[in-house]
Formats: sequence, C-alpha cells, structure tokens
Amino acid sequence: MKPEIINQTPTSMIDVKKEIESMKKRDKELNFRSGKTEEYIGTFIEHPAKVYEELKKKIEAFKISRLKSEMLIKILDTLPRTIDDMKNLLQGFVVSLSNEDMKKIIKAIEDTVPEK
Repeated sequence: MKPEIINQTPTSMIDVKKEIESMKKRDKELNFRSGKTEEYIGTFIEHPAKVYEELKKKIEAFKISRLKSEMLIKILDTLPRTIDDMKNLLQGFVVSLSNEDMKKIIKAIEDTVPEK
C-alpha cells in the first residue's frame, strides 16, 4: 500500500523548534532523530519565537502579492540582510520580487531582528 499525501504545508524552523519543545514536555526525553533535529535547529534559531512572529506579521502587512508562503518561511529561516542575499535566497522560486519589495523586507528584518 502506497502512502497518500493529504496535505503539504511549509513549516519554518521556529515552528519545528516549538513542536520539539512540546514533545520534550510530553515525553520527558527525545528519541535519537528528534534530538538530532533539535541540535540542528539550535544552530540556526538564535532569537526568541516572538521576534520571528513579529517579523512575520510585519512582512505580511506589506501585502506583497507575489510573496508566497514558502518564500516567507525561507526568509524567516535565513534572515537575509542584503539585496544580494535575498536574490540568492529567492533564486529557487519561479516567482521573483521587485527590488522595492525586497528592500522593504530587509528593512523589516533590520528593524525587528537584532544582529548577533
């Protein structure tokens, strides 16, 4: 029997981190794969979840019609700080954003997320 995909939804690393934290509370100890995932995500997630949520709201408030949810999640996961970084990040997507839209997003990142 072949498994059937019912729904595919992009998930950000911060959402995965939240899910792992809830699993730790429920199970007291993570299995090997969950532990490795937690370790991996810990190297990328440097700020509290509220910072990412605030940034997501700011970017969504721009109402950029070409910005798809997959693109937004990739932006939240990587936090690009320059136009070149943003262009490189969005290369893999069929739809592109205008330079003005990219500048707005980068400005929102600079205003919301503190530098390391």
